[in-house]
Amino acid sequence: MSFRLRRATPADAPTLCSLINELAVYEKLADESAPDPEALATHLAPDANPRCGAVLAEVDATAVGFALFYPTYSTFLTNWGVHLEDLFVQPDFRGRGIGFALLERVVHIAADRGAERVEWMVLDWNTLALDFYDRLGAEPLDDWTTMRLSGKALQRLAER
Repeated sequence: MSFRLRRATPADAPTLCSLINELAVYEKLADESAPDPEALATHLAPDANPRCGAVLAEVDATAVGFALFYPTYSTFLTNWGVHLEDLFVQPDFRGRGIGFALLERVVHIAADRGAERVEWMVLDWNTLALDFYDRLGAEPLDDWTTMRLSGKALQRLAER
């Protein structure tokens, strides 16, 4: 089976949103998934600020996976990095090198930008992903706790 990778454009936002909803089902977070194709198209635009990027994996011109990423900054390295927000391949297409190719493409994009690191998060129960990343030499950062401020708590602090 052959596949191709290509950078997503704003016109791909509806397709990406469909894949995002599939990812949410896989991650048991479907009740939290509400991607907005118009907002995503705006964020994928070349002149967007801030901007995200995405790579689509296609088989026979049909999207079967994606990687979505955005720039980060390290104060310790005083240099840019890339945060891989999501990497997803539809279940029927897993085990064929598509996930690896998507990650590899994001790493190439990061390196082309002079980034010193690529980082991402993985759900603790997702052993398939954890094993995949371990085989690539990725290091888990067990000494960090992800924090989130959202909804009413975010609004309260913003209004202070």
